[in-house]
Amino acid sequence: MEHYVRGAALGVTLGILLAAVLVWAGYFFYCPCAVVPGGWLLGEEYHEPVGDWSSANDAGLCQVQVSAGLPHSVNVNCMASRKKLFLSCSNCMGKRWSSAALADPRGRIRIGDAVYPVTVNRVEDPATLDEAWIARSTKLGRPLEIPRAVGWWSFQVRSR
Repeated sequence: MEHYVRGAALGVTLGILLAAVLVWAGYFFYCPCAVVPGGWLLGEEYHEPVGDWSSANDAGLCQVQVSAGLPHSVNVNCMASRKKLFLSCSNCMGKRWSSAALADPRGRIRIGDAVYPVTVNRVEDPATLDEAWIARSTKLGRPLEIPRAVGWWSFQVRSR
């Protein structure tokens, strides 16, 4: 009887371990999902430099992947203005992805099913921030008169 109990306990333990591995793999390779971050971005990777990011305005959210020890990806608003690509980030100070991007700007971005190697640099110039804010408002159909929110950051994305 004791062998049966040990065997059953081992089976349950292995089942739980297998379930945990499957959940982790789903998180790591399938997400970001809504507000749940993910890991490695899947999709067809393009290495040709992008000179015009305007097509991002036709996409909903984009996903950005940065290195935070392991690959870390999140859904973000992305918008283009004058062929440049911007990401927006509300209450960005201290978020895992933005902190990782500040430490190492190399990343990847997925727009639709396409994945591009990029650099992601925080914008601090007020005129460029205004440009990104107007592009965001236009894409989201919001009034252009609304001033930039406090704590709103923007990152400019460039091919690498």
